[in-house]
Formats: sequence, structure tokens, C-alpha cells
Amino acid sequence: MANQNENQIAMNEAVDLGGLEKSLTEAIESQVSDLDSLTEELQNIGNPEQLGKVVMDTVWEQLMNNMGSVAGEDFIKENGNMTLDLSKDAHIQTTDNFADGKIASHNKEINYQERYDNWQGNFEKDKSEQIKYHSDRTGKQKENLVKGARKKYDEGRPKGSKEKGMDMDHTVSAGEIIRDPKVAAHLTEQEKINFANSSSNLNEMNSSHNRSKSDLSMKEWLETPNANGQKPKDIFNDLDDETIKSYYEKDMQAREKWGKTKNQGEQSSIESGKKSRREEAFKVGKAAVGAVAMSLLAAFIKEVVKKFIKWLSSKEKTLENLLANIKAAISSFVKNLGQNLLSAGQTLATTIATAIFGPITRTFTKAFTMLKQGMKSVADAIAYIRKPENRKKSLSILVAEVGKIIVVGLSAVGALALNDVIEKGLMAIPPLAIEIPLFGSLASILGLATSGLIAGLIGAMVLNYIDKWIAQKRKAEATVKIIEKQNEILQTQEVQKLVVEEELVQTKERAFQNIADRHTEARKIMKETLANVFEEPMKDVTPVEESDNKKDLDELQRLLEGLL
Repeated sequence: MANQNENQIAMNEAVDLGGLEKSLTEAIESQVSDLDSLTEELQNIGNPEQLGKVVMDTVWEQLMNNMGSVAGEDFIKENGNMTLDLSKDAHIQTTDNFADGKIASHNKEINYQERYDNWQGNFEKDKSEQIKYHSDRTGKQKENLVKGARKKYDEGRPKGSKEKGMDMDHTVSAGEIIRDPKVAAHLTEQEKINFANSSSNLNEMNSSHNRSKSDLSMKEWLETPNANGQKPKDIFNDLDDETIKSYYEKDMQAREKWGKTKNQGEQSSIESGKKSRREEAFKVGKAAVGAVAMSLLAAFIKEVVKKFIKWLSSKEKTLENLLANIKAAISSFVKNLGQNLLSAGQTLATTIATAIFGPITRTFTKAFTMLKQGMKSVADAIAYIRKPENRKKSLSILVAEVGKIIVVGLSAVGALALNDVIEKGLMAIPPLAIEIPLFGSLASILGLATSGLIAGLIGAMVLNYIDKWIAQKRKAEATVKIIEKQNEILQTQEVQKLVVEEELVQTKERAFQNIADRHTEARKIMKETLANVFEEPMKDVTPVEESDNKKDLDELQRLLEGLL
């Protein structure tokens, strides 16, 4: 029996009931904590999400884009209704581009389009507006000049002397000046007339020679034979070598001056183009900086308004509390400075894009915001499904939760789509079409606010409906989980009770065993002591005495056994 008890105690000690009890206590504490969490979750189920924040954030983003679009459109108006173009060809007029009708229209100092139109107005054209040409004596194709094209070059200038048979000849002819695209592009009409009638270019010439020369250059006239193979020297007896030399010298002097005049005009065009590029860059920079500054200011005002509304809704409307809220608004603005700068950067990008592509950018930014919001909703839905804690939810609740995310995205997109409709309707009211610098028209601002409100209300109602359904579902599931958790706690407590009872039984058994061991050891010691005491005397006693002694010893043995 003693061996059996010892084996049972040894087995129980191997189980470590003390450690088991500690583990069960910790398990109960954890289960109670889970139960508290489930209870708290049950209480929170059914609280709707703040759809307004999502919708208004999207509307706010569109307002920032709108500010950028308006700033870009204001730049276009200031830029002569032309979009931003800082390319070289847009400002610096080259002769080749001018000849091909490619005008540096962004140059604000020189109206090259007007120069081009005036230049083209000198030429005869057919019904399809194509220039008519003729071949001169050298075989070159030259544009036909309209009647009166040379008139302005002849007004008020010396004509020569009929008595002497002399004309005042344009060494570089008016026809050559009119036809030259470099001259048309880089010189004003007055500069062309001034050169044509200058002392360098206006020289006396034999009337017959002058009429024969016509619009040809001196070199072409003197060196090109006519249809009969005759050169001017062969035709005119008075055209001697001395006269020819004089004509060449005057032509060289005139053309040298003419080349310098054209080059100076071309350089002036380059300088004016560079200046025009700088001015246009400064204009768009000014518009962009203004839009960014207004974006940051609007973000700050937004924070102040939020805190002011919070102050109005508070019980203590004291000046101290108001100042504390304004301080909190400043702190929030600084804290979110990175996000505010990102929004300002987006406003900057919209300003530049509008300046480059025109008002269509506003429509594009709205479409882009819609697309971005739609993609964000899809990404949020996927991220929600992938979260490990959400995978445990039932399929119906998971679908409903994803539906909420999609509704939020659709509400934001709907606000932007609705804004277009409302804005167009409000624009029909003249007072609402008034433009506010950097913010756009009143119709646009009211459209954003109204569309955000309507879309937010509709979205909130849909979300509330989904939330109620989810709440009922989750409450039922949470209630089942709470009951299961309570049963789990009860089961663990029951096991803990059994372990404690078993541990108590083992403790008692170990105590009894220890007492029995001590009694056995005491009996052994007493036996040995008595044996030593009675061993010698017992050899001399009589049988009767020995019998009496034995009885006494047997009695003592019974008493000792009784103690056990």
C-alpha cells in the first residue's frame, strides 16, 4: 500500500500540478481579457463611418486643383490668350520659320503675325490662295507683286531729272526688298523704306539703264544676256567700262550697308525673343507661386475653421479656449505640413498643366481625380481583404465591408461628376459667373460645396443601411463568441478546480506518508534500543520471567503499531 501511494505521488509530481495551475490561471486571465474585448466590440458595432471626411477631402483636393486651373487660365489671359510655350521657336523668329509661315507668336514685343500678313499681302494669289510666280531674265522664279506694292517706296523720294535723262534708282530694288523673307521678318516697314531711300541705296542712273535693270540686281542685269543673247553693254552705246565700274561700286556699297541693316534687324529679333521668353517664364512663375501660396493659406484656414467650429460646439466659449483652438490649428497645420506641401505641389502642377494645355486641364484634372479615387477604393478593398484579422470574418460581412469602401469611393467620384452638372446650371445665372481670383467662379465654388454635400448625404444613407445590416450580423456573431468564451472560461475554471483539489489530496497524502515514515523509523529505533537494554539480562532470567517480559514487549509493539 505504501509503495502504491509513493508511486501515485511520484507520478503526480512529474505532472507538475503547480505549474499547471499557474498556466490555467494565466489562460483564464487571457480569456477574460478577450471577453472584455468582445463585449467592447459588441458595444461599438453599428457606429457609422465618417463619410463626410472622405468626400470633403476629395472635394478639397478638387478645390486645390480648381485653384491651379484658375491660376493657369489667368496666366493665359494675361499672356494674350496663348498657352504657355517657352520653346525657342515660340519667341525667337527665324527667317526660315517665317518663310514657312511658322510664326513666333509668343513674342510680345514684335507682332510677327502682322508682319507675315503684310508680307503675304504684297503678292498676287490665285483662287486657292497660292502665290503666282513669273520667270525673270535670269530664269529665276519670282513672286508677282500686286499693284501698288512699290508705291510706299516711291512716295516723297527724289525721282531724278527728265531733262538730263537721269533717274534716281534703288540700287537694291524695292522688289528685292519686298520679296526677301529675312527683310520682312526682321525689319519694320519704315526701316525698309528708310534704307531703300537712303543715300547708300538711292543713286542716279541713266533712265534707259534703270528701266532695263528693273528689279534685277546690278550683277544680274550687267552679266545676264537677254533673249537675243545681248548683255546691256551690247545694247547701250553709252554704257562704257567706267560707268559699269561705277555701277558695281555703288551696288557693292549699297549691299554692304543692306547686309548690316538686315543683320541688325535679325539680332533685334533674337534679343526681343529672349526677353519675351524671360517675361513669359516670370508670368507663369508668378501665377504658380500665387496658386501655391493660396493653396497653403487655404489649408491653414481650413484647420482654423475646423477648430473654430469645435470651439463653437464646446461648452466653454472663452477667449482662452478660442486661443487654445487656434494654437491647435497652427500645430495641426505644421504637423501636416508635408501633406499640405504635397497638395500645394499638386496645385502647382495643375497651374503649369493648365498654362500649357489650356482650360481643358480642369476637365482632365477632374477625370484624373475620379480615376485616382476609383483606383484608391479598389486598392483599399484589396488591402482590407488581405488583412489576416479580416480573413476570419464571414463571407457576407467581408463583402459588405468591401461594399462600404466602394461606396465611399463612388460617393467621392459622384461629388465630382455632380459638380459639373451643378456648375453648368449655376453659370447660367450672371452674378454666379463672376470670377474670384485663384478660386474660380462662384458657380464653381458653390458647385463643389453642393455636390459634396449631396453626394455625402446619399453615401452616408447607403453606408448607414449597410452598417445596420453588418451590425446585426456582427452582434449575433459577437454574442455567440461571448457565450463560447464564457463557456471556455467556465471549462478552464472547472479544470483548475480539479487540479487544485488533486493538488490538495496529494499534499495530504504526502503529509500522511511523512508521518508514517517517521513512526516506522521511531519504532525501529525503539526496537533496537529495547533489544540492547534487555539482551544481557534476559539470558539469566527464568522462563516465567522471560514470558512476562515478552508479553510486555508485545504490548509495546501493539501500541507502536497503533500509532501508525
